[in-house]
Amino acid sequence: MSFLKYPFWEVFVHSFSSEVWADVLPSIWETLYMTIVSSAIMLVGGLLIGLVLMLTNPNGLIPVKPVHAVVGTIINALRSLPEMIMIILMIPVAQLLFGQSYGTSSCIIAISACLIPFYARIVESSLLDIDRGVVDAAKSMGSTNAQIIFNVVIPETFPSLIRGFTTAVISVISMTALSGMFGAGGLGDIAVRFGYQRFEHDVLLAAVYALLVLVSLVQLVGNGLSHRELRRRALV
Repeated sequence: MSFLKYPFWEVFVHSFSSEVWADVLPSIWETLYMTIVSSAIMLVGGLLIGLVLMLTNPNGLIPVKPVHAVVGTIINALRSLPEMIMIILMIPVAQLLFGQSYGTSSCIIAISACLIPFYARIVESSLLDIDRGVVDAAKSMGSTNAQIIFNVVIPETFPSLIRGFTTAVISVISMTALSGMFGAGGLGDIAVRFGYQRFEHDVLLAAVYALLVLVSLVQLVGNGLSHRELRRRALV
């Protein structure tokens, strides 16, 4: 049903029909697949790069200005690229790895490449927020850099890392929708094919509902985990 032919209320009501959701439900699983895999890759890559940025920072545990400058420049360059351009640039990589430049698995490459730099900066900011006195106290007790990182820095900044990861996962969901324009499948593909090309706005509304629910659930879980960690430490 289209807004061009039917009143808004009729289209809105029909967007909850089983006929519409029969088209939308398979796309939800594709979006979940892209979100989970991309988020896992982003988590590992972002944590590693964020740790490097924190360690080599002029005020870090292993201050190496040239390394920090080079890594920081690369991260800034990647973050400056719009998401659509990043997807286009990753097409040859997807072709090389998967033998095709479209599909859910192929677009995971572009989503990860786009959001790893974003999450790395979040990790760096979170890790640098730790009280310098806590780090100095650990050093005075003879702790090694590895012990300081894994026993002091990460545990102390864990709630902030959870909130940052929650924000990043929501960005992943947003980018999966954008990737639908490039044949990634998922809810973005449904929104483009049905809502834009066929003017079936009831299906478009259903896709929007699904995205809203996914984002809300991720935010709810992230807030809950962060609050639980703070409460465990009796900080809230």
